[in-house]
Amino acid sequence: MYAQSISDQELINRYLSGNESCLEQLIYRHKNKVFSYIIMVVKDKQHADDIFQDTFIKVIHTLKSGTYKEEGKFIQWVMRIAHNLVIDHFRKSRRIPVVDSQSEEFSIIDNLRIYDDSVEDRMITEQIHQDVRALIDFLPAEQRDVLMMRHYADMSFKEIAEQTNVSINTALGRMRYALINLRKMIEKKEISLSA
Repeated sequence: MYAQSISDQELINRYLSGNESCLEQLIYRHKNKVFSYIIMVVKDKQHADDIFQDTFIKVIHTLKSGTYKEEGKFIQWVMRIAHNLVIDHFRKSRRIPVVDSQSEEFSIIDNLRIYDDSVEDRMITEQIHQDVRALIDFLPAEQRDVLMMRHYADMSFKEIAEQTNVSINTALGRMRYALINLRKMIEKKEISLSA
């Protein structure tokens, strides 16, 4: 394997020059981020595996065809492919994803604590997670997408802006409104965020 210090673009160039192991390194470097995003949205390991594989098949075809033009933005490009394949998956199955969540920045989720001391505490905590996940589905699609990309795919606001073709300020605004709307729904439904 190659050192992490070699850029994605250099690995791509070496792969296109015939060094197949460079593609392995690219996939290895980014597989956790890409797969985490896919599984978080589709909620099914088999479908997630298929979408992950399809994502990198598209990457390989595009690289080999010489049409890759995203120099310096490889992971954003791969995440955009994965995102589009996830959308295609839901269009085919006509299902709405339910978001599973845990995030450092998401203050509502931050209040959730997993207690190891009793089964009752774990059950209460799981119910709270289920309640919040269900509410996230009621957010407008633009807000839900930004929230999912930020907190569940661990993307920066710059990456989100690039993937959704909006400014960073718009992405930040959508995130802010997602949190405001989620808090309002939690208050309205009188959901307690502590076990």
